[in-house]
Amino acid sequence: MSFLIEVKVPDLGNVADIDIIDVLIKPGDEVVAEQTLAVMETDKATMDLPSSTAGKVVQVHIKVGDKVAEGTLIATLEVNAEPASPNKPVQLPAEPATPIAAAREPEPPKTDAPKPIAVPSEPIATNNGGHKPHATPSVRLFARELGVDLGKIPNGSGRKGRILKDDVKNFVKQLISSPNTATAGAGIPSIPAVDFSQFGGIEEKPLSKIKRLTGQNLSRVWLNLPLVTYHDEVDIGEMEDFRKSVNAGLGKEAVKITGLVFIMKALIAAMQKYPAFNSSLSADGERQIFKHFFHLGIAVDTPNGLVVPVIRNVDQKGILELSAELAEKSELARQGKLKPADMQGGCMTISSLGGIGGTAFTPIVNAPEVAILGVTRSKMQPVWNGSGFEPKLMLPLDLTYDHRVIDGAEGARFMEALKNYLGDIRRLLL
Repeated sequence: MSFLIEVKVPDLGNVADIDIIDVLIKPGDEVVAEQTLAVMETDKATMDLPSSTAGKVVQVHIKVGDKVAEGTLIATLEVNAEPASPNKPVQLPAEPATPIAAAREPEPPKTDAPKPIAVPSEPIATNNGGHKPHATPSVRLFARELGVDLGKIPNGSGRKGRILKDDVKNFVKQLISSPNTATAGAGIPSIPAVDFSQFGGIEEKPLSKIKRLTGQNLSRVWLNLPLVTYHDEVDIGEMEDFRKSVNAGLGKEAVKITGLVFIMKALIAAMQKYPAFNSSLSADGERQIFKHFFHLGIAVDTPNGLVVPVIRNVDQKGILELSAELAEKSELARQGKLKPADMQGGCMTISSLGGIGGTAFTPIVNAPEVAILGVTRSKMQPVWNGSGFEPKLMLPLDLTYDHRVIDGAEGARFMEALKNYLGDIRRLLL
């Protein structure tokens, strides 16, 4: 007996408008369970969409360039046994196999991803009668990204005056075309275009969505946050001796401990001592939100760009558990299999270049976090002890923070606390 089942986009952490960048199946293909049917891309990672069961592809409902969300229909499969998935089976006639036309849910209209638009700092004055704008959270987020005050849009085109994305877009177009605001804007001159082909051979390749949107976010942070970077270094000789002794006692199949997990534990201890580093500013900049959880983002270099998986509840986990989880998340990141939920909720981020090199750099805060820790390669250096020089294994540290939340003195005290924990990891037990 044959049945049709529908393969849909699973729960991806309440993320909408996910791009389909590759479709790997066509009608008539035989697929096995966990085989990749399509590849999706968010602003933070690429993800494979696996099949929940084996079967024959009857119909493919997506194409490259489509935008999908949780529950979007991907494909219809014909299987020869009772499916294990919760999808309700439908018995087929003997010949021919036909897709379930009525089972497909209507997809939202496809719209192009909004491009960044320079919005004048002084919007057109409109009389909104003091009404409270009526819009969904996604539209409010869209408006904030464009710098639009929804209160300036008098009436939405949606039901009962609900403001839609098209209303926000039309409002921005109105601002740009207005003679009073045509010359306004951010006041930052654009970089002129250059035809490099006049100097020699060139090749153009499109940026991945991850790099494109990461660049937009970092530019937004750089322009909006007063950033300060504090550089220092710490003697980690005792920590390294302990790490090597622990690894020597582990089995060959065990995950080896890296210095990064000690930095994670020390960073959490410093955040507990200075709670401002575990906070965020409200969107209006009027309130400081203190978090009672301790999740750390770890920047991972992948073939598609930089992604930041989040390790949750670091304060509640031991060194061995953190080592195993860090190795697992890093591998998933490199394979492009992280889900959006795996990269959300971070309190602070660590960006480590220790495996590559360098002596110092200026990491950019991953807003809405208020600080980020940069780490470069440790090296033996002569250190003056008061009577002579002695060799020490010194680790450079770079702490960038949002000066609206953290002042220079608190930043320096935080770094000293972090150095104390790394210089003598026994302090983490206190």
